Amino acid sequence: QVQLVESGGGLVQPGGSLRLSCAASGSIFSINTMGWYRQAPGKERELVATMTSGGSTNYADSLKGRFTISRDNAENTVSLQMNSLKPEDTAVYYCNVAFRSSILYGFQDYWGQGTQVTVSS
Repeated sequence: QVQLVESGGGLVQPGGSLRLSCAASGSIFSINTMGWYRQAPGKERELVATMTSGGSTNYADSLKGRFTISRDNAENTVSLQMNSLKPEDTAVYYCNVAFRSSILYGFQDYWGQGTQVTVSS
């Protein structure tokens, strides 16, 4: 089994910053991609940012320059620094990892339970 523990969500005023963190633990042999997605009320889940074990990143075009993803491969953690937050960034943010539990198995996706980010004055 795998556990993802997310932290750092909350209420912030427009223009403020938040940092989300996600720690993966459990039956993990290796992790390929770690990242963040978000889902606003009434909308589909969308990509925020991902990072491979080699450091390659993928960002939603609309978030480039405001959000920065980072990762610690040794600790199996991924973080998301969010700056200049806007009300439209309000959503539940989900951590996602593509991991495998053995060299014999392929990679599979696993999702965290989500953390609420609310941007409001």
